[in-house]
Amino acid sequence: MLHIVLFEPEIPQNTGNIGRMCALTGCRLHLVHPLGFEITDRHLKRAGMDYWKSLDVHHHADWAALMNSEAKPLRFWLLTTRTEQSYWDASYQDGDGLVFGNEGHGAPDWLHEEIGESKRITIPHQNNNLRSLNLSTAAGIATYEAIRQVGFSTD
Repeated sequence: MLHIVLFEPEIPQNTGNIGRMCALTGCRLHLVHPLGFEITDRHLKRAGMDYWKSLDVHHHADWAALMNSEAKPLRFWLLTTRTEQSYWDASYQDGDGLVFGNEGHGAPDWLHEEIGESKRITIPHQNNNLRSLNLSTAAGIATYEAIRQVGFSTD
């Protein structure tokens, strides 16, 4: 199983879309609080709440709670604009987690340090004057590359 970790997501539509993708792909979704919205938010419902009943979702009060969870990923990959290593060059394994910072600030410096430089990956783009992709788009791109390498879970 692959894990998708959203660190303090702020936009309910992105979280809903990612939850929908996780339900369809069999990935476990981890939401690291605080969230920038209520989980019952109408925008979240519109984007993916009808899939929520089919979703393996875990809520964590903070990063430390995730790290202490028995449901956590075995390894972490941090998607960031602050590296040159492409997500294509990563060798994903069953049990890996793809970590995404929030829409406004990305992942904090301490999280970059904790995950380590060798596990930071980026989605390349041609126009370096633009900051990054939308969170749900980036999550979809990276998740399907990891699935391509690992395969769909058969559990």
